[in-house]
Amino acid sequence: MKRLFLIFIFSLTILSSHAAYVLIQMDETQKNHLKAYGIAYWVLERDVEVSWLLNYRGGSFMIQFHKDIENECIIRGVSYEILADVQAAAVIQEISNPEVNQDEVKLQKAPKIAVYSPKNKLPWDDAVTLALTYAEIPYDVVYDQELMQGLLPMYDWLHLHHEDFTGQYGKFWMSFKNTAWYQEDVRISEENARLLGFDKVSDLKLAVAKKIRDFVTGGGYLFSMCSAPDSFDLSLAAEGHDICDVMFDGDPPDPNANEKLNFENCFAFSNFSIVSNPYQYEVSTIDVTETRPKTINEKNDFFTLFDYSAKWDPVPTMLCQNHMQVIKGFMGQTTAFNKKYVKSNVLVMGEFKSADEARYVHGEYGNGTFTFLGGHDPEDYRHLVGDPTTDLNLFPNSPGYRLILNNVLFPAAKKKKQKT
Repeated sequence: MKRLFLIFIFSLTILSSHAAYVLIQMDETQKNHLKAYGIAYWVLERDVEVSWLLNYRGGSFMIQFHKDIENECIIRGVSYEILADVQAAAVIQEISNPEVNQDEVKLQKAPKIAVYSPKNKLPWDDAVTLALTYAEIPYDVVYDQELMQGLLPMYDWLHLHHEDFTGQYGKFWMSFKNTAWYQEDVRISEENARLLGFDKVSDLKLAVAKKIRDFVTGGGYLFSMCSAPDSFDLSLAAEGHDICDVMFDGDPPDPNANEKLNFENCFAFSNFSIVSNPYQYEVSTIDVTETRPKTINEKNDFFTLFDYSAKWDPVPTMLCQNHMQVIKGFMGQTTAFNKKYVKSNVLVMGEFKSADEARYVHGEYGNGTFTFLGGHDPEDYRHLVGDPTTDLNLFPNSPGYRLILNNVLFPAAKKKKQKT
């Protein structure tokens, strides 16, 4: 009750103060882009509306002035400007011009965030949890037990941690089968499957994937990176057929599984093939890590964000807000998606055109949406198992991490009627 009262007082004082606005600029003058998202979320938590100014100075935020907001910007090291009421009105008038590719989107409610992640410690980090923690945006960790108990509808936004939904443990068997962490992960996964009533981990992961599909169908927002997007779609496509070799589930796979894939079950991909070789990290031909030209390296690996109409295509515009249009590439167990396997109704928002790679894709499924981003860590080109955690204090202006945080705020946007 005390917290609700404080939120009420905070909101009331803002609504009664029309003299000025706080503009959190998101162009090259911003000292800390990532924590700026945290400020926007912090304001939304207090039931105060945030204007997201699409394509205006890198996708800036504007909020009615309150001293507490200014203090929070100072504490977190976020750049800001104070605009008089007339100046703020001029900004809105400027971006509302039909000839200008800018628009105002109202953010109204802080989305409730969940990260699907195992409870046991594995020797890698996750870019999304790093971004959320650094930006000081709260989230809950959920895993198989919570999903099978039907808790996902409590949340608005779900991120899939580096995960293998096929039940093959990331196909790390060849390199890490004798390590303690791998053996412990297998033990815990098999125990969880039994406790939840499944004979195999692959059966549990399929059931979890279907729960996630139901979440999106019902209006949830899904974001995923690295190995989760392609293994998620493969798990759904292979429903009813064994694609795991003996070292993963105790029996051989169906030799004709490739011919039995149902691509209508998939969110983003179609017409791909299973990579059945247990000695390869790949689970399918969706990923390009092992097939991309050998000439691609850290110095020449980039992808370009598409430029959308802020007034006609606000969703992809929100998801692509940045102070840079060309983003440096980064590898992962799934580095990027072969464009020929991306469904025609899925929007490619970022691509490495010369390599025919889709890096950043978005689509609708049922009443919800999904966004998939290739690669593991935007600020560590080749993040290997056991590498130290990336320190985001060193990368407060990371354009790659901004893509993640765009997705975090996207569910807060007031829905507009579709233009016809």
